[in-house]
Amino acid sequence: MHGAHPLPPPADTRVTLDPNSLASFVDPLPILKIAQSSGTRPSPGDSKVEIPYYRVEMRELESHVHRDLKATRVWGFGASSPGPILEARSGEPMLVEWVSALPQRHFLPVDHNLHGAEAGLPEVRSVVHLHGGRVPPQSDGYPEDWFVPGKSAFAHYPNQQEAATLWYHDHAMGINRLNSYAGLLGVYIVRNNFEEALNLPRDKYEIPLVIFDRMFDKDGQLYYPEAPVPNAPWMPEVFGNAHLVNGKLLPFLDVEPRKYRFRVLNGANGRFYHLSLGNGVFFQQIGTDQGLLPAPVPVKQLTLGPAERADVVIDFATHGGEQIILKNDVFTSIMQFRVAKSGGKDSAALPQALRPVDRIPESAAVKTRQLSIDEYRDLTGNTTLMLLNKSYWHMPVTEKPVLNTTEIWTIVNPTDDSHPIHLHLVRFQILDRRRFEPFAFQTAGELKYTGPVTPPEPGEMGWKDTVRAEPKMVTRIIARFEGYTGRYVWHCHILEHEDNEMMRPYEIVAS
Repeated sequence: MHGAHPLPPPADTRVTLDPNSLASFVDPLPILKIAQSSGTRPSPGDSKVEIPYYRVEMRELESHVHRDLKATRVWGFGASSPGPILEARSGEPMLVEWVSALPQRHFLPVDHNLHGAEAGLPEVRSVVHLHGGRVPPQSDGYPEDWFVPGKSAFAHYPNQQEAATLWYHDHAMGINRLNSYAGLLGVYIVRNNFEEALNLPRDKYEIPLVIFDRMFDKDGQLYYPEAPVPNAPWMPEVFGNAHLVNGKLLPFLDVEPRKYRFRVLNGANGRFYHLSLGNGVFFQQIGTDQGLLPAPVPVKQLTLGPAERADVVIDFATHGGEQIILKNDVFTSIMQFRVAKSGGKDSAALPQALRPVDRIPESAAVKTRQLSIDEYRDLTGNTTLMLLNKSYWHMPVTEKPVLNTTEIWTIVNPTDDSHPIHLHLVRFQILDRRRFEPFAFQTAGELKYTGPVTPPEPGEMGWKDTVRAEPKMVTRIIARFEGYTGRYVWHCHILEHEDNEMMRPYEIVAS
């Protein structure tokens, strides 16, 4: 089972918009713009060296998500939501000033019962995390390092990492789910010479697709539901009935009969996407969270949990004149590709080998940690709390890897949901998954395996930073904790879970 189970309809259908009442494929897909630097500034690491400087504002915007809807109030970066693409090159640092020009009041419902969102705090707070970035701790977007409208924060991104599709998004404690739902997210691409030499589709044939779900009211405004049942203390999951790509509802894209590279990001709060082409043909997955796979993987359905990314190549060469729909779960339309009848053919073949991904041997690990996903329910069966390793955010740090050492993290998930677990700073590899008996674990702490070891899916055999910890399974990952000492976080990337204590600090220590 991929993804959290949907709750009963969380929104009053008398209030919310039915997207099926709107015409499909009448708006062109927005092509995200590339951010331009605002000059140079001295490097935080060496004041004698000038590095590119970007000033990016968070602000309230009006977005036309569909031809037949009024402009929707959203929050975005610069002039758009999703924000502009920040492009970097491996080994070439940049400095970004994240500026809050947001209003003083939130337009989505703040739950003051959540830790970090208490009533005495400023209602609008933000801090930006570069998801997948190997960055020093003071630039990582630590959830408690938020700032208020009228203030800004500088982030130093060294880009000492391989080419990959990363992304940036709000990470403010207690209201991350609201800020992200409002639209505070964008794409960050790291490029390098090695990848460019592979002659993959590029320029106008390389297109990021940021996919997420939302709900709208009858006036076309964002609707974020409050507690689904009376007296429930929090909103455990949010599933929208409207699916947007690059900020548009059911857009179309004109393509030529040739290969395209799509950098796909699941930017949803909690929805897992299972993407396929309506004509049932295969496409090629060439990359995952942290860059290229060893070789292309043919897929008919691409599964992405929240925050996961995948690079795919779709070849439209034999589909001239066709209209192909990108679908979720086979029956839900996401967008449409309109293939021209002629022109634009490319002769370059997709490389059969992309890049080496050396597997980390288990023997390299100096420590193995067992970490649990814990769900607590009240007598009515409502989920009231979700924790990692039975620990609240504010409790002492228990995970302290030593810099430049390797560890295996064994994530035990006795719940009925799949949880996308994200570690800041590091990249890792998935070792395996294995089914176990939850009752024995929850009552006696005993791991009783009930199935064979399952290797990662072929599309998971690259470097990752987010892993789907599947229900009633033990998921093992292996990571080398390199880069910097300092405090980072690991958490579930279902944002409603993260905001309700399913997040923990960890600290990389010198020895």
